[in-house]
Amino acid sequence: QIGISQIVTYPALDATREGIIEGLADKGYVVGDNIEIDYQNSEGDMTLVASIAQKFVTDDVDLIVAIATPNAQAAISAAKGTEIPVVFSAITDPVGSAMVASWESHPDENVTGVSDMIVVEDDIELIREILPTAKTVGTLYNAGESNSVFLVEKLHEAAGKLGLEVVEATVSTSADVLAAAQSLVGQVDAIWIGTDNTVVTGLGALIGVCEDNDIPLFPSDDPSVELGGIGAYGFDYKDIGIQTGWMIARILDGDGTANDIPVEKGQIINLTLNTAAAERMGVTIPQSVIDRAVTVYDE
Repeated sequence: QIGISQIVTYPALDATREGIIEGLADKGYVVGDNIEIDYQNSEGDMTLVASIAQKFVTDDVDLIVAIATPNAQAAISAAKGTEIPVVFSAITDPVGSAMVASWESHPDENVTGVSDMIVVEDDIELIREILPTAKTVGTLYNAGESNSVFLVEKLHEAAGKLGLEVVEATVSTSADVLAAAQSLVGQVDAIWIGTDNTVVTGLGALIGVCEDNDIPLFPSDDPSVELGGIGAYGFDYKDIGIQTGWMIARILDGDGTANDIPVEKGQIINLTLNTAAAERMGVTIPQSVIDRAVTVYDE
């Protein structure tokens, strides 16, 4: 029996979960045949996140899968002192979030997983290529989410190398996204957002502000580009999930334990563009950039 805990309903995280189930099936673990899955979604309720983790421990599941940082942190805390392994997925910085001591070796922690660590510098270079005269980049993030803080630090580093100023706006809930986005109007030439669960849950409001004010928006994942962002170097999150499913199968097979399997990074990063979204935000993407893209949305 496997417990899966997910932070919110969102296309990237949903695709991660679907990929995990597919990856398990690839290795012979089929739902309804030889595994059962207890899927729980906290929909952003931090109190519920902890309750779900404790439920899995009380039920004595064979393994806990946590999709997103708060769920992983809660699962690790709840499972501590038990023999239940925790496998995370779609986590940006597992070391900085204190889930594991290091990517390669964590013998004292019954934890491993797959990271969606992105290369922020690639995204900022994409912004510079599409908007060569841009001087300022805005960003929205939840300061209470450690992965998001980490990515904003990387944003400052990458932007600084290209002479771009960063303007920050923080949110605590998805309901704050609209006001935070409006606070950046007139201050920035573009907006970049990381894989912040709070912000992407309120993505529709952010896209609306960007379209109404001709502010180019650059997310960090394919689903957000499809929904209305301009472009990103990111993952197909189903691939992240499949990779996670294969890792879980290794543990179930006895071919390694969570504390001796190194944390992995997503293996496939592609350029995704949305030419229609760019047009709605007053931007023309150079053909040379379009030619490099693996996926181009035009509606």
